[in-house]
Amino acid sequence: MNPRSATQGPGEATAQVPPAQTLSRGIRALEILAAAERPLTIAELTTALGVHRSVAYRILRTLEDHSLLVRDDSGRVQPGPGLAVLASGVSRNLQTAALPELTQLANTFHMTAFVAVWDHQECVTLVTVEPRHSGAALAQHPGSRHPVSSGAPGIAIQSTMSEERWDQMAPGIPYRPEAQEARKRGYAASHDEVIAGLSSLAAPIHVPSGRPAAIAVVYIRLDQDAEAVGEALAASAARIETQLA
Repeated sequence: MNPRSATQGPGEATAQVPPAQTLSRGIRALEILAAAERPLTIAELTTALGVHRSVAYRILRTLEDHSLLVRDDSGRVQPGPGLAVLASGVSRNLQTAALPELTQLANTFHMTAFVAVWDHQECVTLVTVEPRHSGAALAQHPGSRHPVSSGAPGIAIQSTMSEERWDQMAPGIPYRPEAQEARKRGYAASHDEVIAGLSSLAAPIHVPSGRPAAIAVVYIRLDQDAEAVGEALAASAARIETQLA
């Protein structure tokens, strides 16, 4: 007979959960916490995971042991410092090469600058820099996601490939006609696509032995000439590629 877990309630059947399912639930918990705008109660996280409270507790204890999440004084949970350690190793060379360029772009044009990487059907923000002296900069948090089929970063990423190649690499995701234009001028533009009222410019980054990425800025109102900003993004992308080569 299997021993009953310390958190198992009376009458609750003991079940062996496949390791892959446990891992998947743990990863999903981290995704939920990363996307949340505030720390979550255990009840909220349990509901979002769709599991029994005892299962959620076991997942949370394991993640806490590795500092991947922490609890505040009220018992709410949020991402922990262990995630920052893991994230620092993701595309390390790309982050290192991009950071000076992002800082220069953000402070020159007074916009939030970021690098987005292609992850299956989405673009994921890898690293971001906000302008140093601006109180109205938009936040673009690392780890934020949006569909690769919308927004300037996705168009820029598509522009690194022909339509035929894109269909092979990402079957079922439409190839944007704007990607052809972005290939000619070196950068892509989007308006009101990912978030209503926001616009973005992005230039593609060819990553050796990896999927393409994009360097981008996001803004509400463009005080500079869009072409000048786009060309600056393309120049930054070229310098990043030189460092990665």
